[in-house]
Amino acid sequence: MKYLSDILEGLAFTELQGSADVEITSVTFDSRMVQPGALFVAVKGTQVDGHDYIDQAVKKGAIAVICEELPARTAAEVDFLMVADSGKALSIVAANFYDNPSAQLKLVGVTGTNGKTTVATLLYQLFRDMGYKCGLLSTVENQINGQVIPATHTTPDPIELNRLLDDMVTQGCDYCFMEVSSHAVAQHRIANLHFSGGIFTNLTHDHLDYHKTFDSYLKAKKTFFDGLSKNAFALTNTDDKNGNVMLQNTAAHKKSYGLKTMADYKARILENQFGGLLLYIDNEEVWFKMVGTFNAYNLLAVYAAAMLLDQDKAKVLTSLSKLTGAEGRFEYIVAPNKVIGIVDYAHTPDAVQNVLSTIHDIRKGNEKVITVIGCGGDRDKAKRPVMAKVACEWSDKVILTADNPRSEDPAQIIKDMEEGVDPAFKRHTVSIVDRREAIKTACMLAQPGDIILVAGKGHEKYQEINGVKNHFDDMEELEEQFKQML
Repeated sequence: MKYLSDILEGLAFTELQGSADVEITSVTFDSRMVQPGALFVAVKGTQVDGHDYIDQAVKKGAIAVICEELPARTAAEVDFLMVADSGKALSIVAANFYDNPSAQLKLVGVTGTNGKTTVATLLYQLFRDMGYKCGLLSTVENQINGQVIPATHTTPDPIELNRLLDDMVTQGCDYCFMEVSSHAVAQHRIANLHFSGGIFTNLTHDHLDYHKTFDSYLKAKKTFFDGLSKNAFALTNTDDKNGNVMLQNTAAHKKSYGLKTMADYKARILENQFGGLLLYIDNEEVWFKMVGTFNAYNLLAVYAAAMLLDQDKAKVLTSLSKLTGAEGRFEYIVAPNKVIGIVDYAHTPDAVQNVLSTIHDIRKGNEKVITVIGCGGDRDKAKRPVMAKVACEWSDKVILTADNPRSEDPAQIIKDMEEGVDPAFKRHTVSIVDRREAIKTACMLAQPGDIILVAGKGHEKYQEINGVKNHFDDMEELEEQFKQML
């Protein structure tokens, strides 16, 4: 419990009705969660406007309201504060309510289109292996010292985010590694957090349904680096053409990593096979359990961040060589007849190409590559034909299927994907709406030694259809089919 005046620190407001000398029991932006003594923040979201629920919040016991527009009638016993941006205000008051926990540990954010989950997860695993207490905030799951907390968003809302960080501080965490999504930046979810460092992986086509233009998407990522302090580090992938853009205007210490161009931290791939990667990294040859060029970048980013966090080189490389990364990222199994099955979260054109080019690089001979792929509903439609085109160009056989159709007709999503299939590839492409049947068909088509890629859902254990999440696990489906292979 805190006084309203205490949690307004750093908040610019244009009008105050009331004294701010009231005790606040909780902060929420969901009127359904209001309890007596709460501060309700009316946020204008993409689907719902919190201003429409101010009366409901007051009736349930809210004693203070932050809003951009005052309601027609205001209750005399309720404090009202007007602000220019209630979304940003929510982040400020949430951080203050929990005593700014991000300033009490070393918080490192990872942003980019692909690789965020792997880099954040590897950092968490690495630092725990080296004996530190750590927290993880990621797409797959949140963790506090090994305790798993289910994740619903890549970056939680400001209240949940600060509550989790506060729990980490209470449990003695030294570090927290978190994914920073472009949505989170644009919606001010990370405003008022104190970052010790930021990492940029890469930037390719994604989320244009929300950001509308690639330039807007890029600016959202860059805003994260613009907000870093002079005491933080900004680590960027210099092989990505947008890497140096991220460093413009940042006050943080600028550092870079790369495989191809000049960088502060360099690595070279010596071997790349299903068993792992042999990298020449910082004048050392090290064998890693992870596979592919994209993972060479991920591993190098993690190593560079660890060095910037003043860790011992030998300990870092030794621990990092044992780790396997995040669930659903190039996970593979082998059937009794030697068919290889790979599950990967690749859900952007660039990610699909990265996975398939990796398979191409490490295949030994005439193995056929069969790709099962779909696109999510209610998301960026522009990438659908592009993803299908990439899959066809890098595969011997492609099966277009449902991903998470959500509220859309999966057959229509597949039709959108089919627009990207060149006539030359049509006889090698088949559309099967039912994802289970699509995976089964891929397994029936595979000959000994062939490679099946099931792309798009990765770690997810559900398929969302018409608002209902039904249990579905790509790896489970592959394993079930592989049991029947001789």
